[in-house]
Amino acid sequence: MSDKVVVTTTVNGEECEAMVEPRTLLVHMIRESLHLTGTHIGCDTTSCGACTVLLDGKPVKSCTVLAVQANGREVLTVEGLEAADGLSPVQEGFKEEHGLHCGYCTPGMMMTVTALLEENPHPSEDEIRKAISGNLCRCTGYVNIIKAVHYAARKREGAAA
Repeated sequence: MSDKVVVTTTVNGEECEAMVEPRTLLVHMIRESLHLTGTHIGCDTTSCGACTVLLDGKPVKSCTVLAVQANGREVLTVEGLEAADGLSPVQEGFKEEHGLHCGYCTPGMMMTVTALLEENPHPSEDEIRKAISGNLCRCTGYVNIIKAVHYAARKREGAAA
């Protein structure tokens, strides 16, 4: 008898199945079973946010969510942000406003920001800072990340960024 279970999720719009141990974390299923390595493993304690993905549209730190908890649900990773016609507004904002430096926090930061803009299309600087407060960046000082979010908000509206 196998001690593994089948987890069926929709990841980045595609139905996926993975055979995992019940104790497998979502971040490990994403990276090791589904081979989507954009989601980074940082601290394994929810402190850094590098592993943030969207689970049914809400940001979660995938280092503390069991893969079985995602069964039957929708997961969006950084690989799923790109639109058919190019970069998403968030990705473009990070590029254009230099919202990254080493890039380690960037996938988790982008996922958090994507969820923020879905909920609040016109966030203030304070609202942005609060939303990303669970995502640590040791390189940027957050200034350009905030600029990137404002850029993305304008771009999503169709305004010239």
